[in-house]
Amino acid sequence: MAQIVAPAPYVRIPLASRITGYTEKAIRRKIAEGVWRVGKEYRKAPDGSVLISIAGYARWVETEKRR
Repeated sequence: MAQIVAPAPYVRIPLASRITGYTEKAIRRKIAEGVWRVGKEYRKAPDGSVLISIAGYARWVETEKRR
């Protein structure tokens, strides 16, 4: 019998890289440069890990580019 796995709302950077197609380096750069904002596109877990919000990423992708 196959197990059903629900998608996680937050994932670590290596999995986010595979899901989004951005390299881990590109994700870390977006965070460092403030393109992705804490509480919006990512969060820090209580242990200090960076967790990417899948919903936040989707909202970011769908926003109009600011000129």
